[in-house]
Amino acid sequence: MTTDKSQEGKERLAKSLKDKNIDKMMAAPVTAIIAHDLEFWRYLPFLFPHEDRRPYFEGKPEHSETTAFRNGTLQGAYFMIAARALGLDVGAMSGFSNAVVDEEFFAGTTLRSNFLCNLGYADEAALFQKLPRFPFEQACNYA
Repeated sequence: MTTDKSQEGKERLAKSLKDKNIDKMMAAPVTAIIAHDLEFWRYLPFLFPHEDRRPYFEGKPEHSETTAFRNGTLQGAYFMIAARALGLDVGAMSGFSNAVVDEEFFAGTTLRSNFLCNLGYADEAALFQKLPRFPFEQACNYA
């Protein structure tokens, strides 16, 4: 994850956004870029010292990318829950070009963007009310 609350950073990020999202991002005090590292497995001896799991990922880019994306998404969700627990409003956004974000902020690295997340205190009048949700039985299944 990277955060950039500077005007320059926001202008760089705005290049990637769909028109309807530009004003939302520019008005937010902070926008986090939730990303994942395609070579996360290089850090496994530190992050998971119980067993060397690098062989499960080294030389297996498809498996590494799927795992990095899944785990990065989960970490992004935890980030949003933590921000909300602190009383912040959170606005996740997917209306942007990942390719532009990756070029602007992660060129030359193994990081890839997943989604954006605006943080701050929203104008209550501009917020959507809770949207409809499917009942559990329609959205879930047991194995």
